[in-house]
Amino acid sequence: MSEFTQKISVIIPAYNIENLLPKCVRSVAQQDYPAELLQIIVVDDESTDGTAKVADDLAKEFSNVEVYHQKNGGSSSARNLGIAHATGEYIGFVDSDDYVDSRMYSSLVDAAVRTGADMVQISRDEISEDGTRRPDVVIPPEQETEVSPVEHLRTLLMHTGDASFCTKITRKAIFDRGLKFPEGELNEDFYLMIHALEYVNKLVVLPYQYYHVFYRSGSNSRRKAEDKDYFPSVYTDIVRNSDVVLELVKDKHPELVQIAERFGYYQRLDYLLHIPVSKMEKSNAFYLEVVGYIRKNYFNIMRNGYLTGKQKLYLSILAPAPKFVRKLHAKIRGL
Repeated sequence: MSEFTQKISVIIPAYNIENLLPKCVRSVAQQDYPAELLQIIVVDDESTDGTAKVADDLAKEFSNVEVYHQKNGGSSSARNLGIAHATGEYIGFVDSDDYVDSRMYSSLVDAAVRTGADMVQISRDEISEDGTRRPDVVIPPEQETEVSPVEHLRTLLMHTGDASFCTKITRKAIFDRGLKFPEGELNEDFYLMIHALEYVNKLVVLPYQYYHVFYRSGSNSRRKAEDKDYFPSVYTDIVRNSDVVLELVKDKHPELVQIAERFGYYQRLDYLLHIPVSKMEKSNAFYLEVVGYIRKNYFNIMRNGYLTGKQKLYLSILAPAPKFVRKLHAKIRGL
């Protein structure tokens, strides 16, 4: 590996995570990367438990850990504050309930230096609360792979790529262009990624699964099994972002338009398959908009070469009477 001289900043937003934060921060602080070149920024988002004290104690334990306390503004707001305080040449992020391998950042920086890439991605795995490993969401490449920004955008639209900034380091100069995470929304990584890729020279993807996602049910983007009416707002934000990326593609990458349209259809299908039946009401304007969009684009959906036959079938069945179909499906399954 290289003789490292590059400083990196790793940002960890934290909210009511006192039990998991120590493992997360220590996994970053105990890297085989030189501590003096590793700035660790923990942003406490006005936690109501003991997170603030835990973070402050970790700053006392590790000289390269900095802690900032802000009024509650959400994960994106905390990340943006961290970016404002970052002094590294590269910036990385870790979610406070996750943890990383001790070789993660040396591997990422080594690849960045060797290839000159503005963005380098490590692979990830997911660990359930009971300690079992979940199926890979993104399949790691067999070897180090270099892809263009447009190629990466294509993988995101086909749901085979990784939009997370947590699995990556990104040259700070990209953020210095004024790019920020959208505050008050989920699916924030996807939104920022599709805009950041316009300024990235290339992306290098490493096969090592050094980022470990701790899969907690009931988190912001996951359904609480015991609450049948719980509907994470990430499903609406993803639909909104599908419209954002379609406009971006029309303007800058017209060769990807049909794939971007496919992405929007798929996201609306996902929305309709997850929204609780109790929320499929005429008073729900966003739900009505999703249904209307599918009906309006029915023939385009059937002609889209990037949707599978199964996806087209589901959309054609749901479009005429989505609430009835969902109720019937639940009855058949005995739910």
